Amino acid sequence: MSRISNDVCVTLRYDAQKLGGFMATTTPAAKRETLNLRVRPQDRSLIDRAAQLLGKSRTDFLLDAARRAAQDALLDQTLFRVSPKAYAQFVARLDAPPAPNEKLRKTMTTVVPWE
Repeated sequence: MSRISNDVCVTLRYDAQKLGGFMATTTPAAKRETLNLRVRPQDRSLIDRAAQLLGKSRTDFLLDAARRAAQDALLDQTLFRVSPKAYAQFVARLDAPPAPNEKLRKTMTTVVPWE
């Protein structure tokens, strides 16, 4: 669990052998830059309520949500460049029926519990 302030990052780590519990360590926090945005009052209220529910500051809540959205957007746009031959092989494997095997045979012959 980490809590970040402007100056110090406090990390609690469990060390059962040495202390039998949690031990706090401190490291300098990474420098943060300012990001300003305008928000409607009802949106700010909604964000504040959600952040409070999760025990986060408004800043940490917004950064977590923005980071997840950015990662999702980038992952959704991942492009694989392959040769026409490699693409044809990929499509052929997708279109090919699965090779028969014992696990597949068992799955296809097992009676489903809802019937």
